[in-house]
Amino acid sequence: MDENLLNDMVAAALRAGADAAEVAFAERASLSVAVRLGELEEVEREESRDIGLRVFIGARQATVSGSDISSEGRAKLIERVVAMARLAPDDPYCGLAPRELLAPGPHADLQLYDPTEPGAAALEARALAAEETARAVEGVINSEGASASWSSSVWRLVTSDGFYGQHRGAAFGVSAQVIAGDSSAMELGYEGRTARWNEDLPTPESIGAEAGRRAVAAVGGRKIDSTTAPVIFESRLATSLLSPLIGAISGPSVARGVSFLKDHLGKPVFARGVNITDDPHRLRGLGSSPFDDEGVANRLISIIEDGVLTTWLLNSSSARQLGLQTTGHASRGLAGPPGVSTSNLTLQPGTDDQAALMRQAGSGVLVTSMFGPSLNSNTGDWSVGCSGHWFENGEIGYPVTEITVAGNLLDIYARLVPGSDLRIRGSANAPSILIDGLAIAGK
Repeated sequence: MDENLLNDMVAAALRAGADAAEVAFAERASLSVAVRLGELEEVEREESRDIGLRVFIGARQATVSGSDISSEGRAKLIERVVAMARLAPDDPYCGLAPRELLAPGPHADLQLYDPTEPGAAALEARALAAEETARAVEGVINSEGASASWSSSVWRLVTSDGFYGQHRGAAFGVSAQVIAGDSSAMELGYEGRTARWNEDLPTPESIGAEAGRRAVAAVGGRKIDSTTAPVIFESRLATSLLSPLIGAISGPSVARGVSFLKDHLGKPVFARGVNITDDPHRLRGLGSSPFDDEGVANRLISIIEDGVLTTWLLNSSSARQLGLQTTGHASRGLAGPPGVSTSNLTLQPGTDDQAALMRQAGSGVLVTSMFGPSLNSNTGDWSVGCSGHWFENGEIGYPVTEITVAGNLLDIYARLVPGSDLRIRGSANAPSILIDGLAIAGK
């Protein structure tokens, strides 16, 4: 669906009675292959084209979406959404993004699209190689399977203020999950990676080897007594500690007053030297885009600078509510108004690798798996179920399981020490993190 048809929809919505309108169009194709125990288990192909229309009548707005992009289907969407907007409640903060903040074209090529399109046979071979390597690890007794995937997508946005933008992306993935132990105690080990470009994806053999290693390393987990001790979160899951931060500084949360950080803008939240950035223009980044989902020009920002919280994350609606300017963090699907999200979030690395953090801590828990987090968004009280390894005198000792770590995030963030082992794995990335003296609930 090209720019002209999208512009025609916007014009038709205005003729039908809308004061302003925007149309978003998404097209996606994907192919995934799953194997288990050396046999093909599933091949799934998906292709979709969907359209979303948002209109404004005075201080009212409505959105609709659908997959019928024929002329009749588009006409029905326009009729329906204008009727809905006339009946919607007033929202004094709704509206298109300010025209002066829209991203001017031509938009940057962020190298998000690799035209390589692997077939089912190639993906099957990749998945089989990952599983075979994982199953060959000594101590692995069974497999939950492996998969390989490819996808391609196009996103287009047109507004009645004259904005048009498009970005195209691709993604390649491979994963494996196996079981180690025996009938009395079995542990899962998983590894998976996704990349924008086929050439950037790790080899399936390396994925399988890591999945097997993690399963074997978790066997023999012990329950430990409740205690207070240093906790290190390994890099692959350390961003879980940042998710509550992003929720707490998102404009809608701040505007509603349901944020434990609502009074901390411009104040130290982390220790000095801690920096957290968000970069929507990272080349080949899984969260990259040349503009946000309202068409606003986005840019690299420092969310935490030398420990200080420098900004809220705002779309146009929450910015109006707070009397501020959007930060280019609008995020939306095709149905519903935009929310807020980050692009490529990164906790910048410190000076010590994970081994050095363990030596610095002495004794404690290295967390390698997390599940069931709980957060009080008003107070910052946080807890999460974990498993991992107890370390003693800076050296890995034995696996631990069925523990819960807990604390208040204001205290946790203030004592957070980032390691140096940052690896870019996804759209949110962090090195290993040390927190000294967390409460650990065990047996």
